[in-house]
This record gives sequence, C-alpha cells and structure tokens, in this order.
Amino acid sequence: MELLPCLLAGGTGTRLWPLSREGYPKQFLRLMGSMSLLQDTAIRASRLESALPPLVICAEQHRFIVAEQLREAKIKSSILLEPLGRNTGPAAACAALWAQREYRPDTVVFIMAADHVVSNLEAFSESVHNATEAAMSGHIVTFGIVPTRPESGFG
Repeated sequence: MELLPCLLAGGTGTRLWPLSREGYPKQFLRLMGSMSLLQDTAIRASRLESALPPLVICAEQHRFIVAEQLREAKIKSSILLEPLGRNTGPAAACAALWAQREYRPDTVVFIMAADHVVSNLEAFSESVHNATEAAMSGHIVTFGIVPTRPESGFG
C-alpha cells in the first residue's frame, strides 16, 4: 500500500492580510515557529506510515517559493503547477490522476491543506492510518470539524 500526501498550496493570501498577500500567502509564513506552515505540513506528511514523497499543488507564481521552502526543510517532493486556481475539487482530481500515472492505480491519495496547524501528531497519524485502511476498502474518507455556521468561502 502506498500513500501519496498531496499538499494543496494554492491559496491567494486574502484571509490573513496584511501578513499574507497574493505573492506570499499564509502557507509560506512562519507563524508557529521556525518553519512555515507548508514546511510543517510537508514534514508531518513525510512521517506518515507508507508515505511517498509528497506532491505539492501550487500556482505557477509560487513554484520557486515552494521549491525553496521544501529544499530548506530537506523534503523531496514533486510539484504540480495549476495554470489557474479552481479550488479543491479539480486539484484533488489532478492529484489522483497524477498518482495513478506516476505510481500504482491503487495508491491512496491524501489531500492536505498546506496551511493547517496540527498539534496532536500522534492522533493525526492514527487518524490517517485508520482513514487509509478505509480508503483501501474502497471508501472516500474526509476529515473535518463540525461547522458552527454556513461558510461558502472555503474550498
């Protein structure tokens, strides 16, 4: 079983302004320590059981920032460029097609936002392990939180 972590790093930097901006969105900021949110996510992904080197999907304008931050974090990865942002669904479809072409048809693709903070790494790893087993049985698995209000601005 192979697990391909796919880091979605295509944000536009509008929600955390003035810290983030179009040319340098939130995922590239060092908000929680010495590493950026992208770097923390890539490191977290690389430590998952059976994880392949992560695939990062980003805008063409951010490709050099992504490459440099991953190099700095000593993470080997592949980068897939979006010609233009179309949100989560098309990026997930591209990741699945890429994984099928580059690896095996039964590779499990784990779509992750590149700008999330995860403090309980043990619970995270256990949840991913359980989700991977369910995915291997043919299920689509999602992680989330219980919403407190409607929100159309995410994904």
